[in-house]
Amino acid sequence: MSTRDAAPLGAEGAGPAPGAQLEAPARLLLQALQAGPEGARRGLGVLRALGSRGGEPFCWGRFLEALCREEPVVQGPDGRLELKPLLLRLPQLCQRNLMSLLMAVWPSLPESGLLSVLQIAQQDLVSDPDAWLRALGELLQRDLGGGASLEGASLLSKRCQRQLQGLCRQLGQGGRRLKLPQVPDPEEEEEDRDSQQSGKRRKEPEEEPASPDGERAPKRFRCSEREEEADEEKRPAHESLESLAGGEGASPIKNQPVLGAETSKASPSLEDAKGPAESLRLPKALQDQVPRLQQLLKTFGEGLEGLEDAPPVELQLLHECSPSQMDLLCAQLQLPQLSDTGLLQLCTWLLALSPDLSFSNATVLTRSLFLGRILSLTSSASRLLMTALTSFCAKYTHPVCTALLGPVLQAPGTGPAQTELLCCLMKDESLEPGALVLMLGQILELPWKEETFSVLQSLLERQVEMTPEKFNVLMEKLCKEGLAATTSMAYAKLMLTVMIKYQANITAAQRLGLAVALEPNTTFLRKSLQATLRHLGP
Repeated sequence: MSTRDAAPLGAEGAGPAPGAQLEAPARLLLQALQAGPEGARRGLGVLRALGSRGGEPFCWGRFLEALCREEPVVQGPDGRLELKPLLLRLPQLCQRNLMSLLMAVWPSLPESGLLSVLQIAQQDLVSDPDAWLRALGELLQRDLGGGASLEGASLLSKRCQRQLQGLCRQLGQGGRRLKLPQVPDPEEEEEDRDSQQSGKRRKEPEEEPASPDGERAPKRFRCSEREEEADEEKRPAHESLESLAGGEGASPIKNQPVLGAETSKASPSLEDAKGPAESLRLPKALQDQVPRLQQLLKTFGEGLEGLEDAPPVELQLLHECSPSQMDLLCAQLQLPQLSDTGLLQLCTWLLALSPDLSFSNATVLTRSLFLGRILSLTSSASRLLMTALTSFCAKYTHPVCTALLGPVLQAPGTGPAQTELLCCLMKDESLEPGALVLMLGQILELPWKEETFSVLQSLLERQVEMTPEKFNVLMEKLCKEGLAATTSMAYAKLMLTVMIKYQANITAAQRLGLAVALEPNTTFLRKSLQATLRHLGP
């Protein structure tokens, strides 16, 4: 990785950080785009969080214009000033994530602003070529209709094409094969022509490629492949772009179908013909490895000595599972009964998998590994459990919000142990700003109770960056709860946190709502609440 690729925002020159003058939503998006190779996925999560609850959509026009705006920056050891657009001041990795994000959402972008960004990016590639940025730019040009000359041409170099073909051939030796577009063979074309002229037609289906052992692939996998190929043909082009930006396999864009749903809809006759036990089964390659995985889990109970840091190759087969198959696998492996020591080791391996787990499968694993374990707590969570949860949440925030945060806060048996765990999770420094926004959006959608006040206070102590619309939703819910929480210390502490940490965000109308909500408060913090409210202004 080059120096430019690794430099954080603000590392260039001695001036302010690039984008420091942008609006808060735009700054939040740029921060998310710096989150390593998964920055584009985090950026999509930020956009979803900013647009939730019917708020004002992200202003792409102003953002793209700001990326193209030239500003004087200090360059070189002699300290000379040069005019340079914000786009070219971003680290190279941030630029790549930005281009991937633009590919995922380009239908909703103003074309003129997007073309200006592409033009600046292409000019920079002349002096500092980057194959990844070049390919992303050319793909966007195609989508915009400006790359007609590129139609049919490969964006990959010859060497990359050869490596990709070799990889696909290796993967093709398993049950689920990847098929490359075939280059017509002149000899085969001649044979087909002769066959047609003689009036002969093939009556037998084309023979499947044999495995290295000379055996054909299982029939069930061949059927699955045909279904998947049909799904790929039906899937819109923009959805594949979202998958490219997401990396996790589940873009945070709304109304995204659950992974595996298309397959089940595409072949209802197969489901009807088979019984439930036959229709829900693990891929054969994974089923054969279940005893090996069970042995690994048994080793967890005996301690971590002798275990490798790298994930076992068997775990790569998790990518073969649909969500329902993942549920079945979790039940066979008895993951909810795994010790905390084993949980931490398994999470370490899951986080090291490449590519990332899909949103649906990560959600199933979150539920199986953590939900029951946390709901059954009667005392403080162990350090091992907290470490496993925070590390898993840092990478798979959206699945944790969906399968854990909401269900725990709404469960009737939630008590001090569960509340303490969630408060510690909110305070964890490994969570990115985008993850905090996602968690806040999830909490705002839930009905509130006593435990929610404590968890929300811990989250807001982090000074989450919110749009005015989202902050207005927060204030409305706070004021509404005031009349029913007159004796709640957790609510009183939450109100103090909001009035102190977010003083600059509170409007005159919101101050009036706070005064009405705090008037009936009977806790010993009442005087502190009233004094803080007076400091907000008239």
